[in-house]
Amino acid sequence: MNRRDYLQMLTAVFATSALGGCTADGTSRKEKKAGSVAGEATPVTPAFDIPEIPKKSTVFYLVSDLGRNGYYEQKPIAELMGNLAEEVGSDFIIAAGDTHHFEGVASTEDPLWMTNYELIYSHPELMLDWCAINGNHEYRGNTQAVLDYTKVSRRWHIPSRYYAKTIEAGSEKLLLVFIDTPPLIDKYRDDPATYPDACRQDRDEQLRWIDKTLSGSDAKWKIVVGHHPVYAETPKDESERSDMRAYVEPLLNKYGVDMYLCGHIHNFQHIQPEGSKVDYLVNTSGSLPRKVKAIEGTRFCSPEAGFTVMVAEDNKVTFHLMNGKGKILYSYTRTK
Repeated sequence: MNRRDYLQMLTAVFATSALGGCTADGTSRKEKKAGSVAGEATPVTPAFDIPEIPKKSTVFYLVSDLGRNGYYEQKPIAELMGNLAEEVGSDFIIAAGDTHHFEGVASTEDPLWMTNYELIYSHPELMLDWCAINGNHEYRGNTQAVLDYTKVSRRWHIPSRYYAKTIEAGSEKLLLVFIDTPPLIDKYRDDPATYPDACRQDRDEQLRWIDKTLSGSDAKWKIVVGHHPVYAETPKDESERSDMRAYVEPLLNKYGVDMYLCGHIHNFQHIQPEGSKVDYLVNTSGSLPRKVKAIEGTRFCSPEAGFTVMVAEDNKVTFHLMNGKGKILYSYTRTK
């Protein structure tokens, strides 16, 4: 039973108007309060788009490139994430790197944990597991502290630099493989003064682990999550993508991975290169976006800040790209 179904069950058990839950007819307290006539409910329409969420599905958010100490769009987008979760019941959140700009964190007691994360994503509906990975900005600081914060925060979850998680997709299974991309890229490995931890990681060991994890899974759906894109339109160094295509793309193709999710570029991009069966999704920044234009294989792109809502079912995985004003810019469904 996923978190959303569990909460709905609790609501059904404990709901009374006195407790602020649902009434016997299934109408929320908020709707009843808005009714102008006794016993007549007037639905309250949220000021944002609500994606269609099938009953037997798992919902999770994809966020990245967040850390701006609440400035720019970070605070309102964080509030939108919480408000939307009240409606769709997110089960967990994927934080795909660069939670902390610009120099990572110094320790688990660094004040940036408060100003970039805890005090910003404070909505009750965001008190979920945040499955995180390191981005390049974390690699400018103490990357071990990002892992160790798992012992400090109830919701921060990064058990190792790369790890896997199997979730429900209706009655099927979905494998999420979280990888550590900065040590896979020579640009970071070759600059120990700026990224001291990158060259200390064993690239070949991680690649063997990815191979073993993907080959050993019987999950119907396979999704890999990293910070850096394999394909994207960006002025950033082409060497980043060429290294990702050299080391990661062959494994995605070999094991029939359905989607590769990432951040880093600070805009939305959905790319499916010619001849590829993988859907490549670049999630936008949760605070400060950048311009983007279409390239070969682009199915959608947008320069707006926001986040992604993922919905996993038996035979479908859907993503909805939502901007900071609560508008769904683009939706895509992969079937199997």
